[in-house]
Amino acid sequence: MAATTLTACSQLAVATPRPTTITIAGATAMHPVLRALTAAFNQQHPSTLFVIRGGGSTLGEQQVASGQVDLAASTLWPAQESPGNGSSPRPASRLTRIPIGLDGIAVVVHPSNRVEGLTMTQLQEIYSGRILDWQEVGGTPGDILLVSREDGSGTRRAFEERVMGDEPVSLTAVVMPTSQDVVEFVAKTPQAIGYVSLAYVPAPGEPGSGTPEAVETPTPATLRPLRVLPIDGVWPTPTSLRDQSYPLLQPLYLVSRGEPRGNVRQFVDFVLSPAGQEIVGRFHLPVR
Repeated sequence: MAATTLTACSQLAVATPRPTTITIAGATAMHPVLRALTAAFNQQHPSTLFVIRGGGSTLGEQQVASGQVDLAASTLWPAQESPGNGSSPRPASRLTRIPIGLDGIAVVVHPSNRVEGLTMTQLQEIYSGRILDWQEVGGTPGDILLVSREDGSGTRRAFEERVMGDEPVSLTAVVMPTSQDVVEFVAKTPQAIGYVSLAYVPAPGEPGSGTPEAVETPTPATLRPLRVLPIDGVWPTPTSLRDQSYPLLQPLYLVSRGEPRGNVRQFVDFVLSPAGQEIVGRFHLPVR
């Protein structure tokens, strides 16, 4: 009996869960919160590994629809199902969208810029190229350098629909592939203006934050000082996101092909749990 017990214990000791990998692609606006969520999930489930890719919301949804990845990170509103720029429609009927939070698109400038805020009209005129000098809007005199995102970015799509309408963004805009690239460029370019997820802006009390109310988002270690501008007199804060008084909002979705299953379902359930939503709340407005 002793020998049998020892043998059974030995077998139990070496029996470990088979490692699995969940691949997530899409919005770089969601990378900070995804890194925090996957790290916390991995602590509870060490055999589950994660690969997080960028590429933008549109590419992420295309890849999850074709089975290339397990989940897409997307900031596209459900109404944005029609094709754009000559692309084919996204196969939305096969996709399951799981809302995990609400994000604000922060308009950012260099810390040395004296501009105190912008209206939506001024922001449109700046990005269309009709306002060319910061002095016209109360900023530090000098040419305005526009920074935008690449085609396929959900943040760019939301910005253009809410700010630009039928007006095209000026062809002089510098196009950046990721949210972090926007942050890095604006932080080192005094005349630049850009837009980026709230997860990438400086936390209150740090150089350049400029926000009177706590944004309640942590600053990644690589984040550079920026100034966040109020739009129409409203700052991007949890309160203004909750009551939707801030005009530049975008949803945060995890998107799966059909209903998520297995360890992907476990991860989604964790994200929507109190522990997961507490993590989301460090970066964005949680849904629960």
